[in-house]
Amino acid sequence: MALADIFTRPVPTRGSGSAPAAPAARAHGARPAMTGAAAEALVAWVDEIAALTRPDRIHWVDGSAAENDALLREMVDEGKLIKLNPEWRPGSYLARSHPSDVARTEGRTFIASTREEDAGPTNNWAAPDEIRATITPLFEGSMRGRTMYVVPFSMGAVGGPLSHIGVQLTDSAYAVASIGIMTRVGTEVVEQIAAGKPWVKTVHSVGAPLAPGEADQAWPCNDEKYIVHFPDTLEVWSFGSGYGGNAILAKKCFALRIASVIGRDEGWLAEHMLLIRVIDPQGRAFHIAAAFPSACGKTNLAMLRPTIPGWRVETLGDDIAWLRPGDDGRLWAINPEAGFFGVAPGTGQSTNVTAVETLWGNTIFTNVALRPDGDVWWEGLTDDVPDELTDWQGRPWTPASGTPAAHPNSRFTVSAGQCPQIAGDWDEAVPLDAILFGGRRATNVPLVVEATDWTHGVFLGSTISSERTAAAEGTVGELRRDPFAMLPFCGYNMADYFGHWLKVGQSLRFDRAPRIFQVNWFRKGADGRFLWPGFGDNARVVEWIVRRLQGEVEAVPSAIGRLPRTADLNLDGIDVPEADLEELFAIDPDTWLTEADLTEEFYATFDGRVPAALGAELAALRYRLTHSR
Repeated sequence: MALADIFTRPVPTRGSGSAPAAPAARAHGARPAMTGAAAEALVAWVDEIAALTRPDRIHWVDGSAAENDALLREMVDEGKLIKLNPEWRPGSYLARSHPSDVARTEGRTFIASTREEDAGPTNNWAAPDEIRATITPLFEGSMRGRTMYVVPFSMGAVGGPLSHIGVQLTDSAYAVASIGIMTRVGTEVVEQIAAGKPWVKTVHSVGAPLAPGEADQAWPCNDEKYIVHFPDTLEVWSFGSGYGGNAILAKKCFALRIASVIGRDEGWLAEHMLLIRVIDPQGRAFHIAAAFPSACGKTNLAMLRPTIPGWRVETLGDDIAWLRPGDDGRLWAINPEAGFFGVAPGTGQSTNVTAVETLWGNTIFTNVALRPDGDVWWEGLTDDVPDELTDWQGRPWTPASGTPAAHPNSRFTVSAGQCPQIAGDWDEAVPLDAILFGGRRATNVPLVVEATDWTHGVFLGSTISSERTAAAEGTVGELRRDPFAMLPFCGYNMADYFGHWLKVGQSLRFDRAPRIFQVNWFRKGADGRFLWPGFGDNARVVEWIVRRLQGEVEAVPSAIGRLPRTADLNLDGIDVPEADLEELFAIDPDTWLTEADLTEEFYATFDGRVPAALGAELAALRYRLTHSR
């Protein structure tokens, strides 16, 4: 049965030119039975957006397997998905986007807070009334000829104590299928809304209305794009893009930008962090969250397979963590997502075998290459490059083509439950023992350094950065700042966000708060060679961190924090020369003083809003560096 045959209710009209009514309601996909003021408010909002966007049909998504199968079949029939060979990749599909719609459109992403200073200098600010006046005409009639899907979703287990819920209205079946993987979708969420639980409103349109009889595109989108967040009213409006980061509004838009505002107001943290459980040979479990900017090994650590005997890592989450202080004085964390939306290139048997094994089936791939046998391929998946492929734009490709076969930002969307090392209780809250921050630094930053206390740890998080290409040659060059790996994702002024981290720390018991560390897998020697093997051997740094948590090893005080004694690092089975070890932990006071100057310049961009405590940390760093010469 085609989805067009099961849509449910007439579309309310808004003036002249409104869409014709939809077929009469049928059982499958019908609006859930709801009563009460909260339910009426939800229905009224859906009707309001339908009157604005004028879809031909409205479908209330129930999250069932039958509904998802019908949706996928219809997209295949319409040429919007390619069904992969079930022998190699059962239940999996390939989508090819428009070449202009391949990534988050950060330049068109706005925070529409009432006051500009509340958005801060790291966000694009827009006055709420002005941006509404700009985007509302774009949404007028934007869903003509299409279906508007009503997608109720939960971030975190439905009804969980740390969970939050929302509803996305969208005219993209691709977005619906993706949201079904990345969140918990279904009528249980509607029941929570009807019971009065607060929820976030999100609206998405690809901005490609269809005239009667007009053929659709394989990837509809619009050259004009807006992703607008209204933190004061907890809304997200996204127009013009079908790409996941702009269309799966539960992810970065809700789970980070809007949730960071909710967390600020409620006393918790929404963070761009992986979440893992580390189990030592004695069976003791430790929970670690880690924030890394892109291309810094985040997914690899989330699915780490230790190279040291007896140690195991269980995956809890790969991208987002919500951290809430508990009554016991500890900081508790959940992964609010239900799936992985990962970058494909560079994910392979030699770099992240766990991720590859996760993708055995039931996966939506976007902008990867297609093999002649109906399976997929991307750069880094295998050491051997196929002789013949169809590239991400549907063109014949060979190794001589001179272009990537898969787009560098090509993606996979897959259920977290398929990960072979997912923790059995991965959707429950866990108490954090440690937090890691890291960037991609060829110089200066040691392999690992422990913060002296929570405030020092917040200072380390606020200074996270990666060096641009010029800096890889061994000088402290221009730094790409990404404090807490949240620069693109914080929904309010980052200086106030630093202050909120300090405030959260004050609510924790000093002896139960997670310890904070900074790591850097990417330091290079003077010859440009990586000094640390990385990947599975990063478990050796994690082992030292765990031993620090247990008080089993001492640390060496330094001007920038506590460093390991190199003799305490477990290097059995790997060859790291003594000279490399010395360079991995070398601290040059002069280059660090230059780095302190760069930090001061960065802090100055916030017009005096950076907490005084972090200014004091910077002054103390300078003092220690000056006296260590």
